[in-house]
Amino acid sequence: MRSRALCAGLAAALVACSSPSGPKPAEVPRLDNAKRVRTLWSANVGAAQRFTFQPALAGDSVYAAARDGTVTRLDQKSGERRWYVGLDLLLSGGVGADDGTVAVASEEGEVVALDARDGKVRWRSRVSSEVLAPPAVGGGLVLVRSVDNRVFAFGADDGKRRWVYQRAVSSLLLRAPPGITIAGGLAYAGFPGGKLAALTLETGALRWEATVAAPKGATELERVADVMGAPAVQGREVCAAAYRSRIACFDAASGRQLWGRELASLSGVSLDARYAFVADELGAVHALDRSNGQSVWKQDKLAHRQLSTPFAGGESVAVGDFEGYVHFLAREDGAFVARRETGGGAVRAAPVALGAGLLVQTEDGGVFALAL
Repeated sequence: MRSRALCAGLAAALVACSSPSGPKPAEVPRLDNAKRVRTLWSANVGAAQRFTFQPALAGDSVYAAARDGTVTRLDQKSGERRWYVGLDLLLSGGVGADDGTVAVASEEGEVVALDARDGKVRWRSRVSSEVLAPPAVGGGLVLVRSVDNRVFAFGADDGKRRWVYQRAVSSLLLRAPPGITIAGGLAYAGFPGGKLAALTLETGALRWEATVAAPKGATELERVADVMGAPAVQGREVCAAAYRSRIACFDAASGRQLWGRELASLSGVSLDARYAFVADELGAVHALDRSNGQSVWKQDKLAHRQLSTPFAGGESVAVGDFEGYVHFLAREDGAFVARRETGGGAVRAAPVALGAGLLVQTEDGGVFALAL
């Protein structure tokens, strides 16, 4: 059966979708006694053109890519450009990197690995279809998730295919970046049908599979329950959000469900030591108790602002929106504490940790290192 792509409104996590109609976004809330957001540095790396691009931090460097095929290495502390390369292909997702390897992929399924030291192309390979999420790099491998429900593992040094994990292709595809998270010798990936899989990094064998949300509804569209974004891993737990339906956390080693709750999200979930954070489809940010999934607080004054996956760092939670604002909320009660306007188009991908601060990449190609 031929697959069809689904574009669901203007959700920040959905790629290359737009609509002239829909609910009016809330005005940016007024802030009294706001904390100062420091811009540690900023750089321009090239536009995303409605795709979702996210920078990667590895060692002392930040790596970022653009739709036009450019990949840039920046100094973590200063933002100074260390190298810049142009690839002859259109990229369709962000960067994956470790200390030695930088990897990107295209809408044609081409995967390119660069040497982190100088940006020289180390190898090129292909997967079976378009890639929307950043490759995951770790354990000597480059893992790539294609939109036809396959995970490919390539040797980081030589590009040889080590293994492929394959699931049946869905008849309706959700065009959102389906990321991979590597932790503890396993690769965690979400799939249509609300499934979360843990694969052994060495062989690609299925360690366990769990259900984040079961498809429901009378129509094909209503039954879409794809796992959104990259699974979040913290300690012995892995958590994921299914499209417009449910959040659930599992034991990372066994797949045993720890808790689950109904919550309609259009992006992924993030974790810190105590809480799980998620933005729902109406634009409210939720903090949930990691031990049982119970609600701790809800911030609903960012309605319909197409929020990114929240990022928890220190005493605040940061979330980007469609106008390029980064909102900082108090970790313990969700109150607004600060805001930074990037002026560079939508912040669609989740912010990335950077020491005591964070990184965001805008749709227009700005990379900002911010700190409270």
